[in-house]
Amino acid sequence: MESPLALYRRYRPETFAEVIGQEHVTEPLRAALAGNRVNHAYLFSGPRGCGKTTSARILARALNCEKAPVADPCGECDSCRDLARGGSGSIDVIEIDAASHGGVDDARDLREKAFFAPVRSKYKVYIIDEAHMVSTQGFNALLKLVEEPPEHLRFIFATTEPDKVIPTIRSRTHHYPFRLIPPRLMSSYLDELARKEGVAIEPAALPLVVRAGGGSARDTLSVLDQLIGGAGPAGVTHELASGLLGYTPDALLDEVVDAFSAGDGASVFSVVDKVVETGQDPRRFTEDLLRRLRDLVIVAAVPGATASGLIDVSEDLADRLVAQAARFGATELSRAADILATGLTEMRGATAPRLLLELLCARVLLPGADHTTDGLAARLDRLERRAAITGTPSAAASAAPAPTAPPAQDRPAAAAAPAAMADTVAAPEPVAPAPAPVAAEPAAEPAAEAPPEPERAPEATPQPSPQPTPQPAQPTPTPVRGSSLSLVDVRLLWPDVVESTKTRRRMAWIHLTQNCQVVGLDGNVLTLGFANAGARDSFVSSGCAEVVHQAAIDVVGADWKIETIVDPGAQPEAAPVVTRAATDPAPVAQSEAQPAPEPAATDAPDAPPAWAADDEARPETPDPSAARAAAREAIQQTRPKGAETPRTDELAAADAVASRDDLDADPDDLGSEDLLARELGASTIEEIKHS
Repeated sequence: MESPLALYRRYRPETFAEVIGQEHVTEPLRAALAGNRVNHAYLFSGPRGCGKTTSARILARALNCEKAPVADPCGECDSCRDLARGGSGSIDVIEIDAASHGGVDDARDLREKAFFAPVRSKYKVYIIDEAHMVSTQGFNALLKLVEEPPEHLRFIFATTEPDKVIPTIRSRTHHYPFRLIPPRLMSSYLDELARKEGVAIEPAALPLVVRAGGGSARDTLSVLDQLIGGAGPAGVTHELASGLLGYTPDALLDEVVDAFSAGDGASVFSVVDKVVETGQDPRRFTEDLLRRLRDLVIVAAVPGATASGLIDVSEDLADRLVAQAARFGATELSRAADILATGLTEMRGATAPRLLLELLCARVLLPGADHTTDGLAARLDRLERRAAITGTPSAAASAAPAPTAPPAQDRPAAAAAPAAMADTVAAPEPVAPAPAPVAAEPAAEPAAEAPPEPERAPEATPQPSPQPTPQPAQPTPTPVRGSSLSLVDVRLLWPDVVESTKTRRRMAWIHLTQNCQVVGLDGNVLTLGFANAGARDSFVSSGCAEVVHQAAIDVVGADWKIETIVDPGAQPEAAPVVTRAATDPAPVAQSEAQPAPEPAATDAPDAPPAWAADDEARPETPDPSAARAAAREAIQQTRPKGAETPRTDELAAADAVASRDDLDADPDDLGSEDLLARELGASTIEEIKHS
């Protein structure tokens, strides 16, 4: 059994109606044929495989049809059958390959034979393929014949380089430029041919075939013929097409793009290692990555690009492109694409393409180190995207201004203690007016003055009305919003929150970068997972949750309630990954060394943080007796008359507030634990107390 012909030969068009993507040429030719206004010489130019020679044969077939003048050959007469697909050919239609017959002697031989009349047909047609290969002397030998041919003679020149055809010949022809076939039209055509061949082809594989063909119908059909020949029972799959054609798999491109958007250098260089270890060409990988960034640039600029067909991709890839473009900014995408485009040019002929690829990835990952206009624009774009997510133009605007308080040295220390207690202890409805809101100040400053009366508000906090309305003190600025953020937004903004905790409390930053990851966001509840119970207990007992809460307000503008759980799969948050949604995760029991707080204190919005009960673990400031006494007096005054005496944990919290060092107010006034953490990177495991 003989092997079938190649696809591009089996499906060669026989009429102008079957030629795809060249309507700007075929329609005028059909009109000229139907109106009997055919010129004596034509010049068909365009890229290879776009239908120039095929159209020349159709034109010759229509000219010699017995029903001429006619727009399309009838396909029934002898001339039409001889020139049909698989026909024997006609002696009156002569095809010449100018690549091997372009000399002056060949032109003279053609000139001598051209004057003889056709044998069976109406016209003798010369189709000169690769006409740009005819020498200048050969064109000059044909010039007189092309300018004034006999009535029975027609010339059709076909070339990919019309500029190399001498102007004297070009000016005597009708020039029809052919074009590359559009990708969407080619995809539809391939799908139709696959159905005719009875071979299944995945929608995700079609763009790869079209891309390999480069807009040429002949080249594309050759690629499809190769894939059909090697297809198994499943047909032409995306895996088969990407592997056989040498393209980078979409999964690998998705991985590196997600790593770029999250600033995850480890994952980026891991992908580069996979590319090299699997034997792929770094240049082809760079080209494929540049094409993916091009698609993302278009999706970012035109939200409906995938739906309108502006980008010809499969449906599942279209969804991934939209999600990836949302995690990038337009400036960052453009900057990354420029870096890769420049690097792709430098990689041609390079002896170490992997090294260049890794350097390109490093430049894409570090917009902060790029002091050019593009680097500054990329950093500005990050700030704008943060503002678009949180609804605030900056971190400073995301918080309401706090009331002004007098300097610590100009007011009694006892006045600072009630304000500090108002930040940490949720008191019931007071009978006497509560103190007016004041900014958070170090509550442990020593002073010798007597405690003021609790009914009197501080004199240095002016109010717009002589009769201030009693209201609970606000420990932190009012955030803008946080409930509208999604898990993708959290992943995008979380590295900035983690970096902000570094200047507030290094212990919190160490926990977030070494032991913790985000595991869920449910409304305003942000759940953090820790690798083990010890790390979680240390995070809670050292008051790091409040540091993260304040950092989220200042950086993101989101008022998150921080919850912690034990997650054995937690990884360091240098490249945070949101793994799953949190649906009210069950809190993990604390260790026996740290008693769980009572429900009333935990659920209260202004409940003291967990570190407030650990009085002995915090260093005491000089002469703390006056501040502690003031704090305890504030507890007594804020309780309703007849209520039970303050609980032990409330008094312990007051003592801790009066003595603890406040890193937010003075970063240089560090406690022993934080000083060790900052200078040595150490953490206290157990403190042995001696009587």
